[in-house]
Amino acid sequence: MSERPLSTLFTGGGFFEGPRWHDGSWWVSDFYRHQVSRIAADGTETVVVEVEHQPSGLGWLPDGSLVIASMKDHRLLRWHDGELDEYANLDELCGGHLNDLVIDAAGNVFAGNFGFDLMGGGDPRTAVLARVAPDGTVSVAAEDLHFPNGSVITPDGSTLIVGETTGNRYTAFDLGADGSLSNRRVWAEFATLPTGATFGEVLGQVVVAPDGCTLDADGHIWAADALGNRLVRVAPGGAIVDSIAAPGGLGFYACQLGGDDGRTMLICAAPNFFEHERAVTRDAVLLTTTVDAPHAGRP
Repeated sequence: MSERPLSTLFTGGGFFEGPRWHDGSWWVSDFYRHQVSRIAADGTETVVVEVEHQPSGLGWLPDGSLVIASMKDHRLLRWHDGELDEYANLDELCGGHLNDLVIDAAGNVFAGNFGFDLMGGGDPRTAVLARVAPDGTVSVAAEDLHFPNGSVITPDGSTLIVGETTGNRYTAFDLGADGSLSNRRVWAEFATLPTGATFGEVLGQVVVAPDGCTLDADGHIWAADALGNRLVRVAPGGAIVDSIAAPGGLGFYACQLGGDDGRTMLICAAPNFFEHERAVTRDAVLLTTTVDAPHAGRP
């Protein structure tokens, strides 16, 4: 486990997710303050847009528009020229809250969802990874995923890798020029697939719960382990080659490489992820540290 110093960039959040580095600053969603913000290197926050039904994943289309996952109403929203409108409605494909997303170079948006009522204590179910094509067509890109969460696309655009938070694994696909996914395979496996019937039983079988993640230039994925209070650096196959522990009392739920040289790691941290506690508190924080291999690929 690395002994890297952690610095506090910002305090007073509800629950941060979807961290991105874009146009020289950090961007984050805050579930329970219902807003997307830019965070400058000195920690100054600028609220970009308010999202009533909880923002999560963020990404940019080729025309510069910001796409935001609106969790509770299962919509992708588009922020452009100061206007917020609906980009796609994914309600028919969501078994739970809409969540993280990644956008390829052609403008295909890939978005995951919980698959079940996590906050209400529902029993786990598999979910689909939805795709919204540049022309607005909505389709199922992949199915039978166990809580598809943070996703990355390799620098050459040929591979999409998605974390399965309750599946103990990352799953990879060949990404076609038309946005199709094929050649499904396990990219990293941490343990066998959980078989519990209830969420509590599944949690007891999860060894690594990959949440928000980022790809580095060595082809490794840094991921927040949502149940392990740490970041893990995962090699293809599933070996954990490095890790960063969360400070006492905090968990890590997303991370992103960025900064001027791509080596600054932004980490979304909070005491836990439960809505009934986080919605009314403001003790989520953004932390930073520095790693050796810089950012690569998308997001």
